[in-house]
Amino acid sequence: MASEVTEPVEPDAPELTAAERRRREQATARIRKLGDPVLKTRAPAVRRFDGGLRKQVDWMREVMDDALGIGLAATQVGVVERVLVYRMQSESPAVAVINPEVQWRSDELETAEEGCLSIPGIHVDVERNLYVRVAAVDETGAPFTIEASGLEARVLQHEIDHLDGVLMLDRTSREQRREAMRAWSEQQEA
Repeated sequence: MASEVTEPVEPDAPELTAAERRRREQATARIRKLGDPVLKTRAPAVRRFDGGLRKQVDWMREVMDDALGIGLAATQVGVVERVLVYRMQSESPAVAVINPEVQWRSDELETAEEGCLSIPGIHVDVERNLYVRVAAVDETGAPFTIEASGLEARVLQHEIDHLDGVLMLDRTSREQRREAMRAWSEQQEA
């Protein structure tokens, strides 16, 4: 039996099998990249809660998982609706968050490095609220509230920003944005 060749995604990332690499490449090909106008579009609220929405949410979960992401907004896959999915731990289910609204943000802030499936290979420091409370509904229209801190709060804010047409680069210093854009341009030319 032949063993599959593995390759690291990033220096600290686990190695991937050839099949995992193929799935990741296929998933990331579906994700809109920096420069696509849909990423700067504010998504309107979801009004229909039907089988089509549930199918879309399941598809977004699959794309996020195959792309090795922890969050994905609908605008990142070209769907202009207020839908996001995220998963904090690989063994936990991916949560669908529809029509999210941040009800409260802590005054306490934290700066940490972020990456984005729509700007692969680019990481920048972003200041975010350490705690948030988000009101939303699930794919059946049932309301719920998320009280999040740390990484979960960061992921929610990042993905809600996507739904508002805001990218992580919009939340960095001018110098970091310039460096990131230079790195992005070089990456695209390679």
